[in-house]
Amino acid sequence: MQIKPVTEQHLPEYAEVIRQSFATVVRDFGITRETWPDYTAFLTDEQLRGKFQPGYYPFGCFVDGKIVGFAALSSQSGGVFEMVNVAVLPEYRHMKCGKALLNFCKEEVTRRGGRKIEISIIEDNTRAKNWYAVHGFVHTGTKRYDGVSFLIGHMEWEQHVLS
Repeated sequence: MQIKPVTEQHLPEYAEVIRQSFATVVRDFGITRETWPDYTAFLTDEQLRGKFQPGYYPFGCFVDGKIVGFAALSSQSGGVFEMVNVAVLPEYRHMKCGKALLNFCKEEVTRRGGRKIEISIIEDNTRAKNWYAVHGFVHTGTKRYDGVSFLIGHMEWEQHVLS
């Protein structure tokens, strides 16, 4: 298993990883294009291509040369990064790919002088919420967004510097 940056050249492959990964959430929570048209599972290649701008850092988890996982960091202000589209193909879950991506992103934020990672999840997705909590993320609140039928939970990880 290897975590490394991906480029637009990899886009069709990692876009499919994102869609297949989030398809399980669609199934588990009954999300449809009608109830949440902008949900991650429905992102098009073109929408993902539009994210390639300064401050956007996408990474793939490769197994035997195949992209099986994905995560991206987006630089915000004040040393804060948003982590988005964390995805692992269902057949590669429980093989530590997600943990490797998460740890890589933490290291990347630190390397880039950042101090915090923020994420958003479906609040009722206790499996995801608990997984992130085990990996050092703290729940910071919830919010309702227009056009989204679910309560969105917010979590963050903050680098602790020993003095």
